[in-house]
Amino acid sequence: MKGLDGIQGPVYVGTGCVFKRQALYGYDPPKDPKRPKMVTCDCCPCFGRRKKKNAKNGAVGEGTSLQGMDNEKEQLMSQMNFEKRFGQSAIFVTSTLMEEGGVPPSSSPAALLKEAIHVISCGYEDKTEWGLELGWIYGSITEDILTGFKMHCRGWRSIYCMPKLAAFKGSAPINLSDRLNQVLRWALGSVEIFFSRHSPMLYGYKEGKLKWLERFAYVNTTIYPFTSLALVAYCCLPAICLLTDKFIMPEISTFASLFFIGLFLSIFSTGILELRWSGVSIEEWWRNEQFWVIGGVSAHLFAVVQGLLKVLAGIDTNFTVTSKATDDDDFGELYAFKWTTLLIPPTTILIINLVGVVAGVSDAINNGYQSWGPLFGKLFFAFWVIVHLYPFLKGLMGRQNRTPTIVVIWSVLLASIFSLLWVRIDPFVMKTKGPDTKQCGINC
Repeated sequence: MKGLDGIQGPVYVGTGCVFKRQALYGYDPPKDPKRPKMVTCDCCPCFGRRKKKNAKNGAVGEGTSLQGMDNEKEQLMSQMNFEKRFGQSAIFVTSTLMEEGGVPPSSSPAALLKEAIHVISCGYEDKTEWGLELGWIYGSITEDILTGFKMHCRGWRSIYCMPKLAAFKGSAPINLSDRLNQVLRWALGSVEIFFSRHSPMLYGYKEGKLKWLERFAYVNTTIYPFTSLALVAYCCLPAICLLTDKFIMPEISTFASLFFIGLFLSIFSTGILELRWSGVSIEEWWRNEQFWVIGGVSAHLFAVVQGLLKVLAGIDTNFTVTSKATDDDDFGELYAFKWTTLLIPPTTILIINLVGVVAGVSDAINNGYQSWGPLFGKLFFAFWVIVHLYPFLKGLMGRQNRTPTIVVIWSVLLASIFSLLWVRIDPFVMKTKGPDTKQCGINC
């Protein structure tokens, strides 16, 4: 967010934001004042243009009556355009043109009350531009991202402001299932925007007011759920390597390993810099990394599947309104278990990696101490996945310290099917075999 402040401003993420009324009403931002033109000059051609201008002024003076008729037509057309844009409420349309806000001073309280009831009615925005170009934009679950994107495309700027005393406070889900459903809703909205006509990769080029780096930031907000595909693969690879006695990467040279180490150091340095300016502790950063993996292999993956089904097959999925904690129940739902299919993929990955660790250690014990060296590298990646998913397992077990039976059954079933299919396919082993030298000698 703070990094975007130097480009065109942070994106609108649904809370903690104050808008200008002109921005919500779909108006363009005020233009920067231009330098005044020179009034006098010593060049000869200026006199000729000034004479023509004076002549034109004289011609305009002769047709004053015609101009008055044209002005009346323009005012009528302008009023019709405003009604088509904002709705048929003269007082409300007039208030949109007032820079400081408020209502026309000539309006009586009774008239204002009548107009307010008319404006808040359900059918007022029919056949208007509300939800299309004005106000909060419809057509996506994450209307906040879409609304801010349209404003930035018009040329508006947003400013990052983080006072020491919190300006906004809100409630958030504390239950694991509710939290995953909320992340699913956000990710599904991003996928919908990516495949819609408002995709940051396609929309807003005509106006040319959205900066390229700001566009890349919006592309990132809509494409991040697709990283779940690679994340699921990387979380399963350590277990596959332990079960098949292979390694994720082939042996590389010392020079190539320097690039590999440099990549990890750059990522680590970026994280340290973010911690310093944001004031986030290392523990909070680590919890965020853990939940990023948990949400990536569950909610983000489901969002990609549901988004593709909606775009390609027209199957619309209903989303659940996020249940948020209030002061009345405090932490009453913290340990409550709520069944959702989002719990199956992380549990399956956990079981696969745990089975892989047991299989790898057993194989090393049977083969002697020579196989312990390569095993440590495989165990490192497997434990890295398990450590990231440990809070999920802890939250899944809840207060009763036992995992629900339905989650265990589905996860064990999927893990078994996946392991059996992998052993049956065995992609690391070549299927074609050449002739045996023991049978035909050197003449093969």
